[in-house]
Amino acid sequence: MRAGTIVTLMVAREKSPFGYFLSDGKADVLLHYSQRVGDIEVGSHVEVFLYHDSEDRLAATMRKTLLTLGGIGRLKVADRHPKLGCFLDMGLDRHVLLPRSELPELEALHPQVGDEVYVQLTNDKQGRLLAKSAKERELQPLATALTEDWKGKWLSGYVYNPLKIGTFVLLVDELLGFGAVGMIHESDLVRPLRLGEKIEVRVKFVREDGRAGLALRPVKEQALDSDAETILAFLRARSGGGMPYSDESPAEAILQKFGMSKSAFKRALGRLMKLRLIRQDRSWTYLSDEASAGSDATSTDAVGGDSPNTGERE
Repeated sequence: MRAGTIVTLMVAREKSPFGYFLSDGKADVLLHYSQRVGDIEVGSHVEVFLYHDSEDRLAATMRKTLLTLGGIGRLKVADRHPKLGCFLDMGLDRHVLLPRSELPELEALHPQVGDEVYVQLTNDKQGRLLAKSAKERELQPLATALTEDWKGKWLSGYVYNPLKIGTFVLLVDELLGFGAVGMIHESDLVRPLRLGEKIEVRVKFVREDGRAGLALRPVKEQALDSDAETILAFLRARSGGGMPYSDESPAEAILQKFGMSKSAFKRALGRLMKLRLIRQDRSWTYLSDEASAGSDATSTDAVGGDSPNTGERE
């Protein structure tokens, strides 16, 4: 009998207050009362999943598990341990360990509680259940090849391999079966994405092999409008209609405050200035009189009367 497998065993005897001892004719395994589903009788046969209980003994459960030995699937992170790794929920009262050695080298890329990680269920040297990160080799044979029809569509996906050259994602959709493989190139990343993180991505293009090139942002024209609206709304919400950000601001500050790259920020500012909705004074950006007058959220005072020291420094 091997942990991680589903077997049919005979109910050999009941042992109160523990549960039932099940047998394959050669060895016995305990089915705790808490792991029983429905009524069973001595002499009957039951289908059970084998795992190790809290005392590290091989035990049985009639509860349904999310993965079996050798299976590949997505499990939710239930807990984290700084030295051991992540504990994943597989539908039982016992979690399975995803060892730290299976996680990315950078701590910032480690999954958080609630993230969902693609893994394959295996055994350690002692025969206990263990999770192994599923990568391209395991996922690709199960994946669906995309067609050109998917280009431009927005899909949900889960990060399964964050690398320096780019981040690999398994796309999920009811029409994709197990999922489809895609990659976000490093140039399209606005921030690092951690293992198991759920994201929304756009299919930029589809390769001949059915894999997708992905992006986190809309196409350039749409992004420009969206970014411009973000900046405009930020200015209109501030007293005096000014902000200590301009095309000279550091990229890190722009990313932290607006969630966009510096190049996207500068494009949006250029559009707003072309439309005469903003003006810049040294390192500050202000709403124009026209834009200020058209917003209820903006003070009725003339924007031109504000000085760089009026607003808060951030």
